[in-house]
Parts: sequence; structure tokens; C-alpha cells
Amino acid sequence: MSEKYLIVVDMQEDFIYGSLGSPEARGIVPAVVEMVKNFDGTVVFTKDTHQDNYMDTQEGKFLPVPHCINLTKGWELIEPLEIIQKEKNYPVYTKGTFGCTCLAADLQAAHSKQEIASVEFIGVCTDICVVSNALLLKAYLPEVPVIVHASCCAGVTPQKHEAALETLRSCQIMVR
Repeated sequence: MSEKYLIVVDMQEDFIYGSLGSPEARGIVPAVVEMVKNFDGTVVFTKDTHQDNYMDTQEGKFLPVPHCINLTKGWELIEPLEIIQKEKNYPVYTKGTFGCTCLAADLQAAHSKQEIASVEFIGVCTDICVVSNALLLKAYLPEVPVIVHASCCAGVTPQKHEAALETLRSCQIMVR
């Protein structure tokens, strides 16, 4: 029997309600929570993770808004997802950059032991971390269907969200 995975990308306080929050990100919360609750497969969370020296990093120079500083309130998953993650003991991958190479390598190793039926993505930001991780997984697992659920993702702006969805489609990632 093959396994399905749902990757919940960076649904953290700072991206939803905090320093980089947006109405669009807040708007997807109910659908994201429902999808996580009802997913028939393995759910995995990623957490954008920065250190106190964020403003001295390359990302900090391009995006001078401190966010998701390790162990702060803004770094935490939003409350309903934090509760589900702890109750179900779902894995959490911390990542210091857009794509999570450890997650991609772990799924590639899992696929070599038991076929993965699909990898599905939801979360924020569509045009940064969702697209980066979906493309990374497509590179690591080119024959595994990769799916992004558009209604459970939010971009930096609605226009960037739509542009990212077009990029994903161009790279043979299914957008639903």
C-alpha cells in the first residue's frame, strides 16, 4: 500500500497574524485546519526558523522584517494546528531557508522503502516557501504526483499567489 503525504508549510503565527500576516493568510486558516484534520495519510509540518541575527542574513537584507525567530510566539504554529500536531505527534521540520532539503531527502528515502502515492502541499507563502518546497520535492521524486491545493495557500499578495500557481503548473505540479 502506498502512502500519501500532506505538507503543511509554515502556518506560523508571524505569517498568519504577526509581522508578515495578511488577510489572505488568515482567510485560509479554516480550510487548512479542516484539511489537516481529515487527511488520510501522513501530515508533516514545516516551520520557518530564524535566529536573532536574522537582519544580518541575506534573507534579512532582502526582507528586512524579523519573523519566525526561533522559540518566539511568532515562530509557533497557529494554535489550532499546534493542538492537532501535538495530539497526533505529527513530525515538524524546522528550516532556515525557503526549501526544506531534509524533508525532501527523508521523503526520497521513505519512497525507496515504500512507494509514495502523492505529496500534497498547503500553507504560506505560495510564492516563496510553498513553491520552493513543491519544486524541491518534484526534483527529488520526479515520478510522484505533487499537488498544491490553491484554496489552502496564500501568497505575499493575491497576484504573487496566482503567479506561483502558474509556475507550479508549468513544472508539472498539479494545482487543485
